[in-house]
Amino acid sequence: QVQLVESGGGMVQAGGSLRLSCAASGRTFSGYAMAWFRQAPGKEREFVAAIGWSGTSTLYADSVKGRFTISGDNAKTTWNLQMDNLKPEDTAVYYCAAARNVPTITDYRGMHYWGKGTRVTVSS
Repeated sequence: QVQLVESGGGMVQAGGSLRLSCAASGRTFSGYAMAWFRQAPGKEREFVAAIGWSGTSTLYADSVKGRFTISGDNAKTTWNLQMDNLKPEDTAVYYCAAARNVPTITDYRGMHYWGKGTRVTVSS
């Protein structure tokens, strides 16, 4: 059974930091790109960041560029999202997702596997 399990969410004040992790199990994710998405109440799920299978290519939403960093371990079992200088508008449920050979990694509708999410709340 394929599982993606997020952890590391919580409450933090604006300007603070959190580190989210996504643990993958149940299959090998060789060739898969991993991404983080988020969904705030009443809003559509949106792309946050992605990392290619090789780990050498990354992509960020403009809203988080320079503040968030995505990374993965060499065993392709854990992916992290370091979030610094958090803002109230970063408040959302954060999901990790995996996909292979998708035309657009930023489109949540194309992702193949999903975690259940971890909540991040940033207070002003």
